[in-house]
Amino acid sequence: MKRTRCYGRSTIKNLASSALVAGSLLRVRFSDLLANGQAVGRAGGAVVFVWGPLPGEVAKVRITLVKPRYAVGEVVEQETHSELRTQPFCSVFGVCGGCQVQHLAYPAQLAWKEQIVRNALRRIGGIENVEVRHPVGMRFPRGYRNKMSLVVDERAGHASFGFYRARSHAIVPIASCPIVSPQLDADIAKLADAAAQPETAPAFAGVRHAIMRVGTATQQSILSLTTERQSATIPRAAPALARRLPGVVGISNSFELRNANSVMGRKIVHAHGGREIEEAIEGVRFRVSAASFFQVNSEMVGKIFRFMAPGLTTARTIVDLYCGAGTFSLFFALQGSRVVGIEENPAAVREAQANAERNGVADRATFIAARVEGALGGAEGREALAAADIVFLDPPRKGSDDATLDGIAASGVANVWYLSCNPATLARDLARLRKNGYEIGVVQPFDMFPQTGHVETLVTMHRTGKSPVTLPEAEASPWSESLPQWPSDERFAENEYPDFVERP
Repeated sequence: MKRTRCYGRSTIKNLASSALVAGSLLRVRFSDLLANGQAVGRAGGAVVFVWGPLPGEVAKVRITLVKPRYAVGEVVEQETHSELRTQPFCSVFGVCGGCQVQHLAYPAQLAWKEQIVRNALRRIGGIENVEVRHPVGMRFPRGYRNKMSLVVDERAGHASFGFYRARSHAIVPIASCPIVSPQLDADIAKLADAAAQPETAPAFAGVRHAIMRVGTATQQSILSLTTERQSATIPRAAPALARRLPGVVGISNSFELRNANSVMGRKIVHAHGGREIEEAIEGVRFRVSAASFFQVNSEMVGKIFRFMAPGLTTARTIVDLYCGAGTFSLFFALQGSRVVGIEENPAAVREAQANAERNGVADRATFIAARVEGALGGAEGREALAAADIVFLDPPRKGSDDATLDGIAASGVANVWYLSCNPATLARDLARLRKNGYEIGVVQPFDMFPQTGHVETLVTMHRTGKSPVTLPEAEASPWSESLPQWPSDERFAENEYPDFVERP
């Protein structure tokens, strides 16, 4: 069942019966910011959500949508400016859907994300009086993405490249992107040039997406072009295309899309060069493909590794759930622990096994290709849990599921480390583990996705009555001492947002 949460149910009048209608002009003072970048204000007792303003600012707003319990508007005139505001550094910010908060100064972004995590724990998880540490930030919060997925637009008679417009499937043409790594940024212009050259233009016929991934440690990159059906022209044009893209070690064609929103196809055919790139983070060596699940911010993965390392000075037995291509399993094994990783994607499991061999830890890292909830219900999964000192889980945005969480609790494992990219589902899942006998230790956010409303959070839990594996303070970032107090209005912080969290 969907659990709808909205601001001020007890205090906000039903807008359907009020004079507030689409087209109304209002002067609104804003008090908070949602994770999607919308500013939160009040008008006549009603909550109004608007993209663009920041907390503490006042703007003249035109109402564009009225719902029974809230309204949405657009800025007509910005009357005041907060000291938290900064100049966006991308020419298409506010149009492109990739970033939500380039207009928010970076120290304020970190303070805001800390508040997002704290509020989710309280409102959704019912978790009070737990310290949320300051987020670990980046040295330079740009140029961090090691992967980009460009939309290819052939409507003008030739291929151009861009990203989707915010909240739509309209395409925003781009010439560069300051969020992706410098090498990928340079490749955007090179792709556009290749699409205009006779020898390489055929590679882009019928292409819907161009996905590129780079190894930040090696500067090797790989390109995958997505088409509805297998392309006959990509293999022929691929060698010439690779010559125009320095650093590209391989080109592939993915096809047979699962649905209209898919970026990669279900099938992948190798067209030229290598199939994978090399990457190295904190001494862990990886080979990953364009289709691999691999964190997009290698610098921040290294910070997470270093944060967990003090808890691994004693060899542990660890079960890594939703292990993907083994990113964290390999790190645990290189620290001397024995690891069982569980992942439903067989291709990712094959990559994890190959990477374990590459790092010389195949004798300490075992991988099971199965859905997590199914594996934990089987004999092999139950045996792994029974022997574990720590269960580490890094699920997708929808979070974990009841069967998995209950299986963890039933095993009695002493320590659970939960890494999440979604504070809402994290809070929901932590609440279930708490009800089943676990206590929260450390709540440490990491800014894996600067300039966006996303935040990664690592939470440690331990079984009541058992000794926890302790983790010290995270390394200081350049921003650690300069985070402002987030100016949240407590009326909003104590109420619920107009969205929902439901079990998958």
